[in-house]
Amino acid sequence: MLRRRLNRLLGGDERRVDSRTIYVGHRPCPATEAFIPPKFCDNRIVSSKYTVWNFLPKNLFEQFRRIANFYFLIIFLVQVIVDTPTSPVTSGLPLFFVITVTAIKQGYEDWLRHKADNEVNKYLVTVLENGQKIRTESEKIKVGDVVEVKEDETFPCDLILLQSSRDDDTCFVTTASLDGESNHKTHYTVPDTEKDLESLNATIECEQPQPDLYKFVGRMHIYKKDQEPAVRSLGPENLLLKGATLKNTQKICGVAVYTGMETKMALNYQGKSQKRSAVEKSINAFLLVYLCILVSKALVCTTLKYVWQSEPGQDEPWYNQKTQREKDTNLYLKMFTDFLSFMVLFNFIIPVSMYVTVEMQKFLGSFFITWDKDFFDPEIQEGALVNTSDLNEELGQVEYVFTDKTGTLTQNNMEFIECCIDGFQYKYRDAGSELDGFCVTDGPVSKLQQKAGREKEELFLRALCLCHTVQVKESPGPGQGQADGLMDQVDGLGLGGEVLRPEEQRGFIASSPDEVALVKGAMRYGFTFLGLESKNMKILNRNNDVEMYELLHVLNFDPVRRRMSVIVRSKSGDTLLFCKGADSSIFPRVRPEEVDRIRMHVERNATEGYRTLCVAYKQLSAEEYAQADAGLREARLALQDREEKLMAVYNQVETGMSLIGATAVEDRLQEEAAETMEALQGAGMKVWVLTGDKMETAKSTCYACRLFQRNTELLELTVRTLEDGGRKREERLHELLLDYHKKAVQDAPPVKAGVTRSWSTANQDYGFIIDGATLSMVLNSSHDSNSSRYKSLFLQICQNCTAVLCCRMAPLQKAQIVKMVKNSKGGPITLSIGDGANDVSMILEAHVGIGIKGKEGRQAVRNSDYAIPKLKHLKKLLLAHGHLYYVRIAHLVQYFFYKNLCFILPQFLYQFFCGYSQQPLYDAAYLTMYNICFTSMPILAYSLLEQHICIEVLLDNATLYREIAKNAMLRWRPFFYWTVLGVFHGLLFFFGVRYLFSNPALQDNGQVFGNWSYGTIVFTVLVFTVTLKLALDTRHWTWINHFVIWGSLAFYVFFSFFWGGIIWPFLRQQRLYFVFANMLSSVSAWLVIILLILLSLLPDILLVVFRKPRGPNARQKPVESSMGGPQSPRSSARPLLMRTFSDESNTVI
Repeated sequence: MLRRRLNRLLGGDERRVDSRTIYVGHRPCPATEAFIPPKFCDNRIVSSKYTVWNFLPKNLFEQFRRIANFYFLIIFLVQVIVDTPTSPVTSGLPLFFVITVTAIKQGYEDWLRHKADNEVNKYLVTVLENGQKIRTESEKIKVGDVVEVKEDETFPCDLILLQSSRDDDTCFVTTASLDGESNHKTHYTVPDTEKDLESLNATIECEQPQPDLYKFVGRMHIYKKDQEPAVRSLGPENLLLKGATLKNTQKICGVAVYTGMETKMALNYQGKSQKRSAVEKSINAFLLVYLCILVSKALVCTTLKYVWQSEPGQDEPWYNQKTQREKDTNLYLKMFTDFLSFMVLFNFIIPVSMYVTVEMQKFLGSFFITWDKDFFDPEIQEGALVNTSDLNEELGQVEYVFTDKTGTLTQNNMEFIECCIDGFQYKYRDAGSELDGFCVTDGPVSKLQQKAGREKEELFLRALCLCHTVQVKESPGPGQGQADGLMDQVDGLGLGGEVLRPEEQRGFIASSPDEVALVKGAMRYGFTFLGLESKNMKILNRNNDVEMYELLHVLNFDPVRRRMSVIVRSKSGDTLLFCKGADSSIFPRVRPEEVDRIRMHVERNATEGYRTLCVAYKQLSAEEYAQADAGLREARLALQDREEKLMAVYNQVETGMSLIGATAVEDRLQEEAAETMEALQGAGMKVWVLTGDKMETAKSTCYACRLFQRNTELLELTVRTLEDGGRKREERLHELLLDYHKKAVQDAPPVKAGVTRSWSTANQDYGFIIDGATLSMVLNSSHDSNSSRYKSLFLQICQNCTAVLCCRMAPLQKAQIVKMVKNSKGGPITLSIGDGANDVSMILEAHVGIGIKGKEGRQAVRNSDYAIPKLKHLKKLLLAHGHLYYVRIAHLVQYFFYKNLCFILPQFLYQFFCGYSQQPLYDAAYLTMYNICFTSMPILAYSLLEQHICIEVLLDNATLYREIAKNAMLRWRPFFYWTVLGVFHGLLFFFGVRYLFSNPALQDNGQVFGNWSYGTIVFTVLVFTVTLKLALDTRHWTWINHFVIWGSLAFYVFFSFFWGGIIWPFLRQQRLYFVFANMLSSVSAWLVIILLILLSLLPDILLVVFRKPRGPNARQKPVESSMGGPQSPRSSARPLLMRTFSDESNTVI
């Protein structure tokens, strides 16, 4: 016992490190070992980030990791410590506002997480203890507890299924909240467990918690009196996951194996990396420039101050003698504090409130996608979903689109088209009346062309009826067939098309639409699958006889093998293996002479765009079956490397098979798929199709989507082309890459930037095709030097092609391709779109990930940044929303830097006229309120509502998207334009007012204006100019724009009167007492304010007058509607706000 404890402490027992032992019901097993209750985590779920105690320190730490916030904290501390010209309030209040708003937002989000956690943790569950059912809170469940769950309840933790109310010891679950798959999955109880769980004495040994939803390895030791302990293997089919829901089963009992944060659901919600947009990088670069301007201003002023003071009489004039303490101060320390004081005086050139405005713009802007009625899909009754609002503007910068094929370009709605049996084609004829999508023939089904012989036909159809994991669900009764939306309801057809009795109507539950399509296909030819009852599969054959087959083993499908098999035993005692899978995985495992008869049909079907599967069988002798059975049982009991051991047995059994035939299933194109792809290419985006499907099928889909045109020359780099030359694959790969590079890159005429497809016949369009095996060679070449060269050649070829097709791709390879393009020269913005779990890796890898709410579950949607119901919605998401978001935020960023430069430049110039004494030009209230109140709302409204070009025009002219490509509006050229504009306005404000003050007596009574009047006039011109500049830039006016622009100006005037019109008791000195009212009593002040505003805005006014009528006037032209008639200018100019709110609301703007 001591040795065991030491082993556990020191990690000496390797098995215990990799596995855990669980005592069912906490009952010690009757073994010689002492019972040590293992310690596991409780069943509390914690998704929240903060607690009441750590919220303040943790949140502040996270916020001050942001450079801008940290910078302003330093400035604030300098103001508190050093004697600076401005009050600490001027930088402390804006910083406090920013920190508080962000903390409230994050605190509220975390409170919602706490609330959701409590709902889950306090949920009441039933636990079996000492033969009694006890209701307890979910968070109190411990590993080893036996838990009872009833129909439609969710599992409170990860359970091993011990008992089910169903006769066949199975239960059905849906995992929609985990992977989004709405189909029913079947789970099985552990064999040989006691019916009375109170007397069950067992231990479970299983792997430590890991996040893979579809993988579980364990074994159960069942102890019975005076018997050797029985060992049973445990796999994913025995594990019920937390978050899944029990269906079509009254109740189950299971033992808790993983609880709380160790459940697979909890482990899957961790580790999603934060994506950052290119706009944030631009902001950081611009901040550095302005930081340099700030430091240089402070250095210039500090230097000039000491140069000026070095002149006799300037350092210590007779009216301002130095104290003894000032005389004793170290000169360098004094210079340093002066430098800090100037930094504080000019620090408002760095816009702290910009970060809050940008975050609010992104957060509020994302609602326009959610509210857009065009994204609503009546079929699933859902619209678009925004998971990350940080990337809105990236939607307007996409250069590469990586799309999945099945379920994204196509509908993933499978229909059985034809089959080939023993080389003969069987095409179902539309010869009769339609019934539920099936054609019912006028003659008996057996009279179809029997080209292959009845025996082969029946063997093929039995294979289709037996080789699957489809479940049959009895209908609740006539008229209720459509009640269960998760079920594919199909009428059972008898011979000659007569419909079976109502009680025999049944629906199919399957994990894949392919499987249902094949079972339906077999029904068309007279073989109906009746269901699985206690390990017996029942089939109704053509003669209306029921055949029974005992299901011995299921060799599950996996993406590596690309096939699945079942081993069954017939009534006559024959043991048969039926296998179906992709041609590439079946052909090498059957006799070559059989392949030739079928290959032609498979290739023809693939070329027509159908999904093909080959079907094979093998009769197993008693010895072969015994060997396979022993191998499978042993592999399933293994705790280490179970997958690899099972794979080895599968490969051993699935050899020497006979090929019977092949099936063709059609997966139709998504609605408007071709138009969407054409629009994306017209917008300058390169489209790559990444699919696990066959090359021929994918190629025909690319032609149908117009990614490949008839005149496109296809450059193929697949295993087939590598084997053509008869030389080593590596050599042939090198030769083909050089050849294609010469053709597509070196010999290609130079193309204008952004143009992806030439519609003229002069230039040749190229399409590139590569498969997974060849891609592995390109990315993982045997020579490292070759690998980087191959990668470089491959990338250059792909970048010069109009479209790229990558077929036979594993999910990881999809992510590798996205990563390779993302990290290529120029760092292009990438977008991945897919609908299945196999697309998650590429969705997470790309800059922007988009999930489609399709039929392959919701895992892609959960991991995406944006989710849309259909592929056709991608066009509007990018060309309209993406374009507008980018233009709005680019203008917001540039405008913020511009208005702060206008604000601080007069302050800098003022130092030249006040002896560099750090005298502020503006009052502290103005310094504090400028960014928070006077100029923040108009730019926020602009950045949410602006439409420089209306949405209909953006959708009709995809080429407009190219104009903003490659971060065009946040490059250095527009940045310098705004900076020069800011300098021009700052100089004009300062020297214009100074010119006015050349005559100091500006009032009727001859009184002279002071320095605070000077600053107030400059500030008034500044606020009006920057606000009216934004008004001139606004092309799309709504009542909100009018309200915030004129409201902000009115608020400034009201505040100035109010602030200067009252004696405030908390102020030591009131600099602005009646200054504003006094200033406006002077006609000269009025004149200079109006003149300076007009002079500042004159260039913009002239630009508006003489500009070519393009953007706003595009609205006025009638736009052809989809119905063919012209729309009114008013309808095409409907504002975004009005168009995206509910049509029922009758919002008037």
